[in-house]
Amino acid sequence: MELLIRNGRVVDPESRTDETLDILIADGRIAALGPRIEAPAARTVDASRLVVVPGLIDMHVHLREPGFEAKETIATGGRAAARGGFTSVCAMPNTDPVNDSPKVTLAILAEAARSSPVHVFPIAAVSKGSKGEELVDMAALLEAGAVAFSDDGRPVAGARFMRRALESAKTLGALIIDHCEDRDLAGDGVMHEGEVSRRLGLPGIPASAEEVAVARDIILAAETGARVHIAHLSTRGGALALCAAKEHGVAASAEVTPHHLLLTEAALEGRDTNFKMNPPLRRSEDAAALVLAMASGVVDVVATDHAPHTSEEKGRGFEKAPFGVVGLETAVSLILDRLVQKDIISLGRFAELFSAGPARLLGLRTKGRIAVGADADLTLINLAREVTVDRKAFVSKGRNTPFEGWKLRGSAVMTIVGGKVVYPSDHDPAPGRGGAARKPGKRG
Repeated sequence: MELLIRNGRVVDPESRTDETLDILIADGRIAALGPRIEAPAARTVDASRLVVVPGLIDMHVHLREPGFEAKETIATGGRAAARGGFTSVCAMPNTDPVNDSPKVTLAILAEAARSSPVHVFPIAAVSKGSKGEELVDMAALLEAGAVAFSDDGRPVAGARFMRRALESAKTLGALIIDHCEDRDLAGDGVMHEGEVSRRLGLPGIPASAEEVAVARDIILAAETGARVHIAHLSTRGGALALCAAKEHGVAASAEVTPHHLLLTEAALEGRDTNFKMNPPLRRSEDAAALVLAMASGVVDVVATDHAPHTSEEKGRGFEKAPFGVVGLETAVSLILDRLVQKDIISLGRFAELFSAGPARLLGLRTKGRIAVGADADLTLINLAREVTVDRKAFVSKGRNTPFEGWKLRGSAVMTIVGGKVVYPSDHDPAPGRGGAARKPGKRG
């Protein structure tokens, strides 16, 4: 059946569109785009007072399957993504077994096709077992369906090995995503090294642990001509290095997370493990620099680094609890409320960071845009809808959010994947005023 989205404010960064239009969807693709489309047989969604953006893409998610299904599964993570407004997620490879072979990649894709309401794009490991010793067969993994390579969860430690990985990726046109951390400098740190860590008596991770690794990767990318993407950028120095690299034509890109934009080391005064992540929350100067880098175009993507853990794991005390926070169900409202509503970024920039940017980096040519022939992946947003972060209402198995109780304005109210409405579903709450589907009828 055809689906007609009527009277939505269509915001598409690729075409620089920002106007009220109708969108007709057929056979999983956008069939028509324009004012007053007539399609009497189509199911109709009244998008008046809603914003329609290209389906959001989270290029950094830990779905935990295979191997750690107590934390998350492809099914629960996919449902959390749909509820959060994401139509596609990229699954990091630190599973058990590690996604370092076509067999694992294909198994992830098969499970996603069976159980996930959103697209799942596997990111394969750079090295076998993510041990930094032997390169994976990148060509075979790309053929199986991997969209990029990362040892995330661990940095690519050796400079010589990283250069070899970049050289191999360059020949294939592939993207390397690196968790930039010098482990010698990071040591056994559990939070940012600074005034707060010293006051709490906790071992710290200095900003230089990230900045040294970022500089190394940029130098190697310049030398090899390969593309490198900096995962979860967290420091002012890292942002400045990235800015300089782009000014000199280096093929470097980066993502930033909502928690690094909106929180600082001060949040750790209570030793709440829901504020423990890697890289850690930094100084207010770092957060401000990241916001500026994101708003100005230095940072390319907002990603969640969704990292669910069990309550038992997070309850082990600050030094023993694992790093990581969840983000799929909070990211959109956080950025809308704290950055879009305050005119720090525009809706067009929001869509660029969450959709067009990751689609471009990952080579997803039919995604990240609203145009005739593009995939019918769309996110409908109600800028006026008020939400309160409530971990008990999460679809994700993970409850480890640092934003519990935050009151936010702006939310995804409908998620459409391949022309199918996947949120709200029978298991989800109503989407709020303006987002309900109705039967075909006269234009209203």
